[in-house]
Amino acid sequence: MDGELFPRERTEVAPGAVHLPDWLGPRRQRELLDACRAWARPPAGLRTVRTPGGGTMTARQVCLGLHWYPYGYAPTAVDGDGAPVKPMPAWLAELGRRAVADAYGTPPPAAEAYDIALVNFYGGDSRMGMHRDAEERSPAPVVSLSLGDACLFRFGNTVSRGRPYRDVELRSGDLFVFGGPSRLAYHGVPKVLPGTAPPALGLTGRLNITLRVGGLGG
Repeated sequence: MDGELFPRERTEVAPGAVHLPDWLGPRRQRELLDACRAWARPPAGLRTVRTPGGGTMTARQVCLGLHWYPYGYAPTAVDGDGAPVKPMPAWLAELGRRAVADAYGTPPPAAEAYDIALVNFYGGDSRMGMHRDAEERSPAPVVSLSLGDACLFRFGNTVSRGRPYRDVELRSGDLFVFGGPSRLAYHGVPKVLPGTAPPALGLTGRLNITLRVGGLGG
């Protein structure tokens, strides 16, 4: 936030896991928010995700490129309205590529084009349990972008949902990339911090845009 005593800096939270504060400027945040609002509209729009055990996720979700459901991918919103999933925009795929380059200092291989996006909307009381992003065949890094309210992001280990883990505050505009030895680390959102979004953004709640390379073709 403006006027902080100690500016937030790039941090390697774990090997291959990098936090870049304020990576998206205010204008880019507004553009991305406008895009998320368009993607959230039907068909194949924002939905409540139901788990195989009968529970529901408190964060609602819309997908691009391929539709994620617990625990796989499909070309249609199989647990929603059944409509074909919206395409992954080329500009969003390029944003993912640039994010990796900025986080690691080198871009991903050209073959690893970001082709899946999961957009999660968190209300003030939403959370996300510890989980791994393990349905993709590609080992390409996961790119995570935050808009709106800040959250407590818990980044753990690759063995279990428990300790050791590290808690990081992600704010609007922040970038978090995790790949390499941290690609299959457990992570989650135990808490959203309501009322912390930039007032000019015009968003109540938190949006998280997660970009992935599926490697599922062929």
